[in-house]
Amino acid sequence: MPSAKTSAGILLYRDGPEVLLVHPGGPFWAKKDAGAWSIPKGELNDGEEPLASALREFEEETGTRLQPGATIELGEVVQRGGKRVVAWGVEGDLDPATAQSNTFVMEWPPRSGAQREFPEVDRAEWFSIDAAREKINPAQAELLDRLMARLPG
Repeated sequence: MPSAKTSAGILLYRDGPEVLLVHPGGPFWAKKDAGAWSIPKGELNDGEEPLASALREFEEETGTRLQPGATIELGEVVQRGGKRVVAWGVEGDLDPATAQSNTFVMEWPPRSGAQREFPEVDRAEWFSIDAAREKINPAQAELLDRLMARLPG
């Protein structure tokens, strides 16, 4: 049996505290909101160090390169379907209006033969911890709790 895929991501936070979440792009996610948002994350490449992957994926999904700095290890969660997500908290700021994601191509509409390009992430937004709990993929909510437990004060 093949092993579950592993993704690595960054939970960006700022004063408040607030956290940055991203909404997946493409037609499947267009009308989904509660439980659909995520930390910026993506699958590890073969042999890639997980933190390096998390930083790369953050840049691919937001268009912003994070400056190396202090990270807070948030450990791993397992999403429904078995995907493992390992994450780090990073303090920083980003204007969601400037976020630009990489894209993917898929057949749309289904069975049409037409290929369309969609952003991997269609928007980013800052949320309070309570609001983020409602928006984030349920398995990733544990990452919010771990971040709050590790922040001073």
